[in-house]
Amino acid sequence: MAAAADFVVNKFTFTSEACTEAVPDKLCDRVADAILDACLEQDPEARVCCEATTKTSMVMILGEVVTKASVNYEQVMREAIRAVGYDSEDKGLDARTANIIVAIEESAPDLAQAMSGSKAIEEVGNGDMGIAVGYATDETPELMPLSQLYAAKLCAKMDEVRKDRSVPWLKLGGRAQVTLEYAEKADGSLTVERVRSITLSAPRSTDVKADQVEKDLVENVIMKVDGVSPKLLQGAVMKFPEPKLQTQTDVGMSGKQLAGDTYGGWGGSSSSSVSGKDGTKAARSGTYGARWAARSLVASRLCRRASVQLSYLPGSASPASVAVHSYGTGLKASGKTDAELADLLTRHFDFRPSSLQKELSLKTPQFQKISAYGHFGRSDATLA
Repeated sequence: MAAAADFVVNKFTFTSEACTEAVPDKLCDRVADAILDACLEQDPEARVCCEATTKTSMVMILGEVVTKASVNYEQVMREAIRAVGYDSEDKGLDARTANIIVAIEESAPDLAQAMSGSKAIEEVGNGDMGIAVGYATDETPELMPLSQLYAAKLCAKMDEVRKDRSVPWLKLGGRAQVTLEYAEKADGSLTVERVRSITLSAPRSTDVKADQVEKDLVENVIMKVDGVSPKLLQGAVMKFPEPKLQTQTDVGMSGKQLAGDTYGGWGGSSSSSVSGKDGTKAARSGTYGARWAARSLVASRLCRRASVQLSYLPGSASPASVAVHSYGTGLKASGKTDAELADLLTRHFDFRPSSLQKELSLKTPQFQKISAYGHFGRSDATLA
């Protein structure tokens, strides 16, 4: 006889989506993080807070940088644009001829030190208020929600087959949306029952036929992505709509794809994006710290899934509050309430931005490579 915790108490569908690296919003994330990496490469203590935007034939970077590094911003931006494949006016943007606008206000490190006064670096506040959210679930080995993980992997595979010409008609700017059917058990844990639908929006040559699109994307993308068994795919509805507009006719802004960068809509949302921000900003360090904490709770089997919220106030390094929502799985897994789990985190984790910078190596230039396909649950990065 099945244990009471194994009984299914609810069934529902959940949808997550992701973008390939050349979607205008993701291009902007890459440009902003390329600037951050370039500063950190020369000056690990650099403070960067910048945003990027793009429209046809134009990319702009704006924000503030405090560093002793000497960075050629225009060159860094052109290299980031070229890296994702924008190398022709026919694509709406050419890295060689694009109108590059740099509106960065620079300050010397000694000015930043004067502003922080005599405080030890560990006690310097992040300068703004904000909320950071982290989520983890045991439904996948990566402790990530499968809906988001699968959507991100589909986008990564679309970029791969575009670049190696396995699918020669595929153009820049694809997107993926995945809908899964979930079963919620009495203990609050989740099990994926099946993939209900997969939608791949794949820009294409005008002469390619719909049946060729379906054949190529099923064989070279959907069936080549790991982590989803053929059994889960049985009966899934697969759609391959043609985008109405060229990629670069859209306006792009950094930070707009926050759900795709994190948990695909699960667990709540942070109040700010991470793109273009160094680890002294709670938007970056707090978001990674909250994921680290949530993952630790699940990996330690103190709960089956968890959302961790950290709130920060101006001038204060430590979070004003630490909250945990385990969806009832804490009591079943370890006998601990959400309040007890939050207290455990408060006692064992140092969530000050300076400490998180050290623990998670946030002074290392590594952010451009994770600007697409999500920041978490990756095999090529260690940021929780």
